[in-house]
Amino acid sequence: TPSPPMSARGASNAPRGSQLPAQEKVSNELFTLTYGAMVRQLLHDFETVEEVNAELDAMGARIGSRLVDDFLANAQGVRCADFKSAADSVARVGFRSLLGVTARVGAWSETSDAGSGPSACSIYFEENPITDFVELPRGLEELSYCNVLCGVIRGALEQIGMHVTVVVVKDMLKGADGNELRLTLKEHAAETYPFKDDD
Repeated sequence: TPSPPMSARGASNAPRGSQLPAQEKVSNELFTLTYGAMVRQLLHDFETVEEVNAELDAMGARIGSRLVDDFLANAQGVRCADFKSAADSVARVGFRSLLGVTARVGAWSETSDAGSGPSACSIYFEENPITDFVELPRGLEELSYCNVLCGVIRGALEQIGMHVTVVVVKDMLKGADGNELRLTLKEHAAETYPFKDDD
């Protein structure tokens, strides 16, 4: 019998997505331990899988918008002035901070939406702690279990003026040979940073 869509280590009682506490820092250990229980609660609270996917993305965006200060502080001085440097920092620094794993960027391409220069790429990663000990039950094949990661990236980049779409392309939870998220830059507004530079 398939196990429920949550980490076997997750807590049994999770808050509703809309009631998650505001935190300046999100412990990657706490995040991975409780994520499965959060997903299970959302499946109980919402009527359709599509609504759950949307709430996971929204939940991730809220997390990403709060993590951006720490993310930039740990990015070894990189100010993420363009999409290429921002995506590279998300893979090298962001994934390590949030999940404790390494990721890489590839499959760069240009789109017509964001002007000149690379404006689409993929982030690849082999390990994903939030899917440890998880198996999707029959009937939940359309659940984008890792959609929270799409939201985290989107929320963080929006804080520095980069409006992107992020979608799950490959998911090892669904039998793929690796994990892949596809980022597409839609708009790059004037640089805005949610912190003050040191005098």
